[in-house]
Amino acid sequence: MVYISRQEHFNAAHKLYNPNWSEERNREVFGPCANANWHGHNYDLIVTVKGKPDPETGFVIDLKQLSTVIRTHVVDQVDHKNLNLDVPFMHGQLASTENLVIAFWKILQPEIERISPARLHSIKLYETPRNFVEYFGEE
Repeated sequence: MVYISRQEHFNAAHKLYNPNWSEERNREVFGPCANANWHGHNYDLIVTVKGKPDPETGFVIDLKQLSTVIRTHVVDQVDHKNLNLDVPFMHGQLASTENLVIAFWKILQPEIERISPARLHSIKLYETPRNFVEYFGEE
């Protein structure tokens, strides 16, 4: 099994805020991330697929096609957007990095299967250089 990854980048704003809690509880749990005026991140997204290299191309997946799928179905939907307000697939849920990476998986898995026999292995999403989430499709 060969694992191959593609990295993409986007910028987005969000606020961590549970509407069922008081302002005080939100500040206590989320700190400055509950700022009423939002805050932003420079996200790095790494999508890893796995499979056997095609005997004719040597590719597990054509990285140009993978990049197009990621940009079209994810990056273009979130880049320079407010994740809480502007991104339909995030409506009704807390815009945490954990929830975001699960949403990305649900979007990308069928798209990758459509273009390649390779399978989605993991998605890693860096919110900051020191904070990231990695998801393997397990719920």
